[in-house]
Amino acid sequence: MTKQKTPAKRALIKTWGCQMNVYDSERMSDILGNMGYEMADDAETADLVVLNTCHIREKAAEKIYSELGRLRQTKEARKLGGLDTKIAVVGCVAQAEGAEIMSRAPVVDLVLGPQSVQQLPDMLKKAEQTGKGQLAAEFDVAAKFAELPKQRKTTGPSAFLTIQEGCDKFCAFCVVPYTRGAEYSRTTDEITAEARSLIASGVREVTLLGQNVNAWQADAPFGTPGQWRLADLLRHLSMIEGLDRLRYTTSHPRDMDDDLIAVHGALPSVMPYLHLPVQSGSNRILKAMNRQHTIESYFEKIDAIRISRPDIAISGDFIVGFPGETEQDFEDTMACVRRVKYASAYSFNYSTRPGTPGANLKQQIPEKVKSERLYRLQALIREQQLEFNQAQIGKTLPVLLERKGKHVGQLGGRSPYLQGVHVEAPEDLIGQIAEVKIISASTNALSGCLV
Repeated sequence: MTKQKTPAKRALIKTWGCQMNVYDSERMSDILGNMGYEMADDAETADLVVLNTCHIREKAAEKIYSELGRLRQTKEARKLGGLDTKIAVVGCVAQAEGAEIMSRAPVVDLVLGPQSVQQLPDMLKKAEQTGKGQLAAEFDVAAKFAELPKQRKTTGPSAFLTIQEGCDKFCAFCVVPYTRGAEYSRTTDEITAEARSLIASGVREVTLLGQNVNAWQADAPFGTPGQWRLADLLRHLSMIEGLDRLRYTTSHPRDMDDDLIAVHGALPSVMPYLHLPVQSGSNRILKAMNRQHTIESYFEKIDAIRISRPDIAISGDFIVGFPGETEQDFEDTMACVRRVKYASAYSFNYSTRPGTPGANLKQQIPEKVKSERLYRLQALIREQQLEFNQAQIGKTLPVLLERKGKHVGQLGGRSPYLQGVHVEAPEDLIGQIAEVKIISASTNALSGCLV
């Protein structure tokens, strides 16, 4: 008599927020894969639903509670069919509001902060054994990386690799120091081993991640004396055979040293793209934000990086309507954008975060004023982004082809400047770097043909 195989359990992971959350979700997928889980496409077919949350945007927690309300109905419907469903809330909202989530949403079985994702198997086992909700919100970053699976499962030729977590800057608007903890740098050997694992699985481009990635600092590789900074790490990783492209994000202007700037001009594998948030063009607002840099020092960094790599694409972040921002302060931000000429940028209205210094400041800006200013800023940024993209028309760029496109016979990839590129090409070129002549450009993407 043939023994029937027990159906594998299925898990669904939903991710909000930054690339570091994407990385954490990928690592949780590795953990669950080792536990015998397969990935589900929807909550209705999932035995475990993981919500990996972000606390950066306004009302982030309320959006999670709305999602949990829908999942409660799904969990109850599955229970009527004799199926058990476990629900886990992970990430920055879990870190900031873990106890409240447990009391306000009994449907939740597990709550894990971003530095506790490695505890997922033990916490899941305890929840199954006791029938009680489990909470883990420690800031043990070293344990997190030490206990994560050594092998990475990847689905494409590009991958994220977290090298640094946490933040010591305490900007007045930001919750990261409270949800991710103090700055922590992974070891050089640990990062190198993970990078080699990624390359062995077919990855050709690695993006190094950190809340302040250029604050990374660790001992040199085993047997080599001294401390290394990010520039040293980039030089080291660039020698790995098969690692064709390196990127890093997000950087803080204060930690953008001369050696790191020089690497952009010296290493072909370091892509000509730099995300360097400024947040405001006004020194008065920068001081109120506790950004620890001035607009003049920011411009000096931009000028130096363009001397090192003249074709570099500069990206940035902007917060509009920080408490006390005057029309002149905002005009200083517009002047900053005009001077730098961004290839892309992210911009948001300021929203208060409970527990941050900015939440207690007076002179909060009316929403109508913030929205009107943001509209003007984003119009200028879109104009510059389109100009940068159109400047690529007629050029031939090496494009890493990553996936199928929206149309039959089309592939999508990334230029060295991180632009999306669409090209008609055979499917067997996915994972390859192809020479593509750019024939048209929009605000958000380029189109080209194979050379």
